[in-house]
Amino acid sequence: MSRRGRATPLGTGPAARAALAVLLGTAGVAHVVAPGPFERIVPRALGRPGPWVAGSGVAELACAAGLLPRATRRWAGLASAALFVAVYPANVTMAVQALRSDRAPGWYRAVALARLPLQVPLVVWGLRVAAAAAPAGRRAA
Repeated sequence: MSRRGRATPLGTGPAARAALAVLLGTAGVAHVVAPGPFERIVPRALGRPGPWVAGSGVAELACAAGLLPRATRRWAGLASAALFVAVYPANVTMAVQALRSDRAPGWYRAVALARLPLQVPLVVWGLRVAAAAAPAGRRAA
């Protein structure tokens, strides 16, 4: 990102922050409104999936809202990165289920597998937004 705040891929400028907020907000609404697909990929070891899906949806909505005001942007960026890490086991479960299923179409398998490495740039994006929002004396050089 340039020092003038222009958005770049995984940037921290206004458009990039808004894009991350839209991504999280959309996911949060989907988790709350249509939890079924998300419940199917919660790892069994976690028990009942409903509370996990509802909780992650609310967390996504809170992160999305927190990314917009400057006062909450730092914690929201950190929380977003942590959330992307926390949901990774569900993405692994989705990929494993897709690969084991005789009924899963090829495109679905490809999407399920592609989600795994795509979590990394999402985590980095959240961390970059947090770092850019830190007070000037606390930013990494």
